[in-house]
Amino acid sequence: MSLRDLQERYLPSLEAELQAVAQAPQQQHAELFGILRYHLGWVDSTLKPSPAESGKRVRPMLCLLACEGCGGDWQKALPAAAAVELLHNFSLIHDDIEDGDRTRRGRPTVWAVWGEARGINAGDAMFGLAHLALLRLRGRGVEDGKVLAALDLLIESELALTGGQHLDIGFEDRGDVTADDYLAMIEGKTAALVSCACKLGAVVAAANADRQARLASFGRHLGIAFQMRDDILGVWGDPEKTGKPSGADLARRKKSLLVLHGAENNSELRGLLAQDALSEEEIDTATRLLEQVGSRRYVEELEREHHTRALASLEKASLQGPAGEALKELAQGLLGRCR
Repeated sequence: MSLRDLQERYLPSLEAELQAVAQAPQQQHAELFGILRYHLGWVDSTLKPSPAESGKRVRPMLCLLACEGCGGDWQKALPAAAAVELLHNFSLIHDDIEDGDRTRRGRPTVWAVWGEARGINAGDAMFGLAHLALLRLRGRGVEDGKVLAALDLLIESELALTGGQHLDIGFEDRGDVTADDYLAMIEGKTAALVSCACKLGAVVAAANADRQARLASFGRHLGIAFQMRDDILGVWGDPEKTGKPSGADLARRKKSLLVLHGAENNSELRGLLAQDALSEEEIDTATRLLEQVGSRRYVEELEREHHTRALASLEKASLQGPAGEALKELAQGLLGRCR
């Protein structure tokens, strides 16, 4: 059974779980939940049903595959998978506000449609839903001790995620950001939730501590590689595939590892990125300089290194059946996305 086969089996049930959680409990909150449903890709800006790009659901897929690969019932892990996806989307709603991004997945962002205040409020609501989603594990027959362990894990990842975002925001006003600073940031901002998704699946499956640790390590290294690929796409990605303008990260002078390496090795690029704003021509120049100085090659090599370490951890986890192979296939696909 291939990754695609498993996705076709998992995704309808995952979407049903997400839909069940994201229902307004009272009519007076219908608009708020409509905004959440807009962000999740189910309705348009008038809150009428209109399917749109909703992301690839990578993190919940990791959770479900990890659960089945550890010999567990993937259906029991659906609430945990939904919780991870909702927490991820909470971070996206807030990130769009903090970064000033008006477009995501080819549509206006929540704050661009409803304003910053409602955008913040919607993100807060999504955060709360993530916890309610996780507690639905009890209705799937997961014992209370494992539910509590899953909740502890989710909260730890929340703190790491928001801590990483705090560092990322702070980088904007610092001129002394190092590669180590960057790696510490993405450990929290991206890798923590990917690691959490993998370990949650193992927790629900009642896997032993060693297997849980191996899967957490797999997710951590995969998350780091994923963020490095995302940073590359932030400069060279196809807007039709990424949903964001090419060079978007350079336009806001985001201090990614690409930029840190380039600025350290090229004075012209360092001068460009020190400006308050960049014209389209200057963005094109900066993009060319990043290629010339070897920054793209440098980040791609590190990305491959973490990807290799992720696969090594996955191998040591000794997962069962097609789910283990599908996890490897998913990891390989993430490395090659949107090149």
